[in-house]
Amino acid sequence: MAYLLQQLLNALPIAALYACLAFGYSIAFGVTRRADITYGALFAFAGQICLLFTDIGWNAFTLVFPAALGFGLAVGFSYTVFAGWTFARHVMRPLHRGSPNAVIVASLAVVLLLSETARLALDTRTLWLPPMGNQRIIFAEFDDFSVSLTIMQCVHIAIMLAIIAAGQLLLATSRAGRLWQAVSQDPAAARLCGVDADLVFVLSLVAASVTAAAAGLSATTVYGTMDFGAGMMFGLKVVLIAAAGGISVPLRSALGAAAVGLAETLWSGYGAMAWRDAVIISALIAVLVFSRRERVIP
Repeated sequence: MAYLLQQLLNALPIAALYACLAFGYSIAFGVTRRADITYGALFAFAGQICLLFTDIGWNAFTLVFPAALGFGLAVGFSYTVFAGWTFARHVMRPLHRGSPNAVIVASLAVVLLLSETARLALDTRTLWLPPMGNQRIIFAEFDDFSVSLTIMQCVHIAIMLAIIAAGQLLLATSRAGRLWQAVSQDPAAARLCGVDADLVFVLSLVAASVTAAAAGLSATTVYGTMDFGAGMMFGLKVVLIAAAGGISVPLRSALGAAAVGLAETLWSGYGAMAWRDAVIISALIAVLVFSRRERVIP
């Protein structure tokens, strides 16, 4: 029982991360309506740039570690949002207007560009942050077994949930949210009503980039590093995870992603780690196949 409770607690950080990523991806998908793995590349890029500039701040500028980390977080966030805006404005929007399916091909090119840029900038080194916030918060005790999470994990969960709550509030109550819903449902009709659909398209992708950057930075501080292959893997996983939850509704997509994070952690605790990703991805594909609905478009 104690081990199960610990596994359920262990699932909270990854479930919150997946939920935040799926929420942001759903916002981008609402205007592109195409599978886009760029989102995972932005997530990984934020963490890798953060590690690079934290290392520069520590070794080149001889900053104290909190200042070096703050420098890395600020530069990583800025670079990622700028990259997201650049690709949205100069790559995705022109391609989407001319040939929407070209977005899928362009997203692969963006993943390769971002991952190789980060790899070359880091000189193919794997940088690690020192342990932070490792003090454990004990939620329950069973004989000699304590059910707990670290302070950093709790902060990470709070940040991810706060982003989802703020995003959902913005979509549900603000003019920006209404404009996003109008463009995501029918961009042509939105244009006839005077909505600048191109601007909404770009700002939606920028909002998704902000979410990806925040999630990438938070994950990097929790786990201490960001792998070079994370962009491609997380890009594919987020596409499947968000689709399983209901890709056109951000909050529902986030809830579905959280369920996938829970399942992944339970498999890690009770199953073979080598088969975890294969089993989870296969299960997601099966869910998508069996829940697929045909619709006749007049």
